[in-house]
Amino acid sequence: MTWDTSVDVLVVGFGVAGASAALEAVAAGSSVMAIDRALGGGASTISGGIFYAGGGTAIQKEAGIEDTPEAMLAYLNREVGDAVTPQTLRRFVEESPATIDWLRGHGVPFEASLCPYKTSYPSNKHYLYFSGSESAGGFRDIAKPAPRGHRAKGRGTSGKMLYGPLAKSAQAKGVRFLGQTRADRLIIEDGRVIGVEALTLRDAPAGVRRRHAALSSISAKPGVYAPQLRSIVDAQISKIEKKYAKKIRIKARGGVILSAGGFVSNREMMRTHAPAYKGGIPLGTSGDDGKGINLGIEAGGATDKLGNVSAWRFIVPPSAFLGSILVGESGTRIVDESRYGAALGQAMVEKSNGIGWLLADSDLVREAKAQIPDQSMWFQRVQTAGMMRTAVHGNTIAEVAHKAGIDAAGLYETVDAHNTAAANGQSDPMGKPSDFIRPILNAPFTLYDVSIKPNMMNPCPMLTLGGLVVDESTGLVKNEAGEPILGLYAAGRTAVGICSNSYVSGLSLADCVFSGRRAGLHAATVTAMARFSSPPSFSSSRE
Repeated sequence: MTWDTSVDVLVVGFGVAGASAALEAVAAGSSVMAIDRALGGGASTISGGIFYAGGGTAIQKEAGIEDTPEAMLAYLNREVGDAVTPQTLRRFVEESPATIDWLRGHGVPFEASLCPYKTSYPSNKHYLYFSGSESAGGFRDIAKPAPRGHRAKGRGTSGKMLYGPLAKSAQAKGVRFLGQTRADRLIIEDGRVIGVEALTLRDAPAGVRRRHAALSSISAKPGVYAPQLRSIVDAQISKIEKKYAKKIRIKARGGVILSAGGFVSNREMMRTHAPAYKGGIPLGTSGDDGKGINLGIEAGGATDKLGNVSAWRFIVPPSAFLGSILVGESGTRIVDESRYGAALGQAMVEKSNGIGWLLADSDLVREAKAQIPDQSMWFQRVQTAGMMRTAVHGNTIAEVAHKAGIDAAGLYETVDAHNTAAANGQSDPMGKPSDFIRPILNAPFTLYDVSIKPNMMNPCPMLTLGGLVVDESTGLVKNEAGEPILGLYAAGRTAVGICSNSYVSGLSLADCVFSGRRAGLHAATVTAMARFSSPPSFSSSRE
């Protein structure tokens, strides 16, 4: 077989997981190439750049926050469940402070400016915050809450400030990057993955490559917020690739690492594996089409948790809305409203067919509106404005329920139970902590439609959490019999990982780094062992 190029480790998909894998492999002495269908970054670049870390990171200490590995582990045990083994979760937690140091060593900027209120994403004034459900009911009793959302410092959604330094560091240390190159199939020999056949624009005219790059950027963002625009742009990208892409074969002596994202942009896979999650917007690029997962499946890889999807229904900022109550069509409450937004979205899908209405009285609405300018980023203002436009108002609970089309008797009973508990200092029926409870007393009453449905005024972002099953010590993909497929690794959202049961902000990117480094190190180790055990070759022929 003729090879166009040969390396020790080949990374397929160059986002945060891929960059982490490449950095670990090159640091261990391997020659590394990374390919990406666009110019790198993927969903990592358009993310918020939140990295979940704790147990006493340097940033936490600088902010005066006390946290321990035991407290972080106790919280994540409940949040993560059986997504990974207890041993893997403990390793993830124990390595957390050092991982922040590793990221900073590669140029990722963090800052110890603590957000003083609970929010879904902090403003440009704050870069450390409670990014999960640590302070919500049922969690704060498990362990002392601590802010663990480390936002990479940068204005706006700062995913680029997490990915960019890692990619730059990887290339500076010798990682060869080949963009505008799409993996097409794995090359397998004697049961071992030895390389990849890909389609590349490497030799296309410069003007063609520039046009492809520009279209890919538009498709990623603003395409994530404009699905119709993305479809039009992706059609143009496909035409360019069909006309100019050439086939190449890349040999990988130590292994191929699949880090090509999830499948939230693949409608057929979403209908097959997660039919209940419809009506949201794919939080990812067109590259999150399941290609990496399907390459692994074609090689015999097993999958798990493909039906697990994180649907984000954030009600804060403004933080006053933590005092509202979330009800379904029956008028009954769905979940503790102080939980992380993905928990709210999941509860609506599983308990209320995706339907949800947020109830607030006039005092709470007034306070919330006053908080918007100081607490919100531009995209959060868009979300809040969308909520305002979907609102219905009434001078009585029955009137507002009738306008929203929900059961008035059920809503009245819910409000009465909520107010009685608040007035008497009793436990909240849904377990919401007392510092977030507000009685609903003063007319007019408002119901905001926060249902998960096609609604670009108040969109519900989603991402997939399941993927290829991997050996949790090496990152090697496993087959259905639980045996590793030699030469094939998976990381990030292409694989089952820390956040594959339950997502909170920063947990996916933290898992991308954790799983990417694991795969990169093991692939490099395999390469080194092969070199050590093989006699020197004096052949002058090319592979």
